[in-house]
Amino acid sequence: MPPSSAPAAATPPEKAPGKAVVLFSGGQDSTVCLAWALDRFDSVETVGFDYGQRHRVELEVRPAVRDAIRDAFPRWAARLGEDHLLDLGVLGRISETALTSEAEIAMGANGLPTTFVPGRNLLFLTFAAAIAYRRGAKHIVTGVCETDYSGYPDCRDDTMKAMQVALNLGMEARFVVYTPLMWIDKAATWALTHRLGGDALVELVREHTHSCYQGDRAHRHDWGYGCGACPACELRRQGWERYAAAGMTMAAT
Repeated sequence: MPPSSAPAAATPPEKAPGKAVVLFSGGQDSTVCLAWALDRFDSVETVGFDYGQRHRVELEVRPAVRDAIRDAFPRWAARLGEDHLLDLGVLGRISETALTSEAEIAMGANGLPTTFVPGRNLLFLTFAAAIAYRRGAKHIVTGVCETDYSGYPDCRDDTMKAMQVALNLGMEARFVVYTPLMWIDKAATWALTHRLGGDALVELVREHTHSCYQGDRAHRHDWGYGCGACPACELRRQGWERYAAAGMTMAAT
């Protein structure tokens, strides 16, 4: 089978050998994906990116999230390997978006939110694959989703499939790109969090992760910290409310 033909968004066995690299921003989705990977793979490393994001507080919470996972889940602690933080400041400098400047968060004339950073996930996956290549990892995990999301074209399943093909052809590798959240909404993401780590992981996500585009860590809500008004906060809040209304028993799919 040629390297490019491995299926994208695959689901490994409950326990899978080998090493994974997780794209880890410090936000809710990437933290759930990190837990998902730790629950499956022998060894897991993380990679994050400093691209001049206005909500760069997410970079500050990353170490705290990793430490909290080690402390709360001894069974995962031994599997959690190195963290890599890459400087992609050039992406912020060539972008004119609401995530890389003080521009208004709104819907753009092109039909995409002004928070869309062109090429961001494409670059992230390319650099993650370069690290995976060097570190001997075949599994790459990212928290992109096209169910409850902001309309970013680089979060779509088709994009992930195309990237997997390109990475495997360009690096003569056999990477598999996993997207555990692709087909579930935010309520189901909270349910998946509970299935992976129970109340302890749900509380860890609420207390330590950051998703707010405004970088607000001053206001604490039931679902975590944030301004409560930006699109990221709205998605997180609405998902939490649906999850809570279901009695916190919703099955993740």
